[in-house]
Amino acid sequence: MKVVATRPQSLTNAKFHYCPGCTHGIIHRLIAECIDELDQRENSIGICPVGCAVLAYEYFNLDMLEAAHGRAPAIATGIKRILPDRCVFTYQGDGDLASIGMGEIVHASARGEKISVIFVNNTLYGMTGGQMAPTTLIGQVTTTSPYGRTVEQAGYPIKMAELLAQNEGSAYIARTAVNTPANVVKTKKAIKKALQTQMNNKGFSMVEILSTCPTNWGLNPIDALKWLEENMIPNYPLGEFKVKEE
Repeated sequence: MKVVATRPQSLTNAKFHYCPGCTHGIIHRLIAECIDELDQRENSIGICPVGCAVLAYEYFNLDMLEAAHGRAPAIATGIKRILPDRCVFTYQGDGDLASIGMGEIVHASARGEKISVIFVNNTLYGMTGGQMAPTTLIGQVTTTSPYGRTVEQAGYPIKMAELLAQNEGSAYIARTAVNTPANVVKTKKAIKKALQTQMNNKGFSMVEILSTCPTNWGLNPIDALKWLEENMIPNYPLGEFKVKEE
């Protein structure tokens, strides 16, 4: 029998703990495939977040570290500066990166740290019960905005890709999604481009990936994909926001 697909070498055999319909697993596989294809498995170091992906070190067959909440870019910066030949990436959610870690990510970008950031945006705090996040949409109901987020009380959602693209230290900034096969393919291309940007010493790179959270959105997995398409993408347009030329 012809083998047409196998588990990437950069993933372990551990079973994902994520809720049914969660797209963290898809994103993990895409990262692992990119690392394998770039032949960087023995050269890569990943930084795990605090949040739903806190156990990512069990899933990636790489050198992995755990960072305090929001501090993954600082850990990645230290590692990359000491070991500049390594491929260093962080894996972070919207609470980890855009809330408590906002200062860390903005300054890592401004300094042009040669690290790659995978930013998973599902518009709320998934692990702790579905509270409002900096990326929660206007009108979106969460456990801490039961009547929907309002501008008057919470301001506007933060668009991280657009924000970081303004920094001169940013070399590659993109936003993708994993709600359709076509978007999954585009996401993989963006992740690989972010890693290549780092390997070519161009500067800071980040891929923001729009993801679903069926459990906290109160939707089944299929409807969650539709909700992302109809609500998140109009507010968080997909595309490349910064591509630093040679």
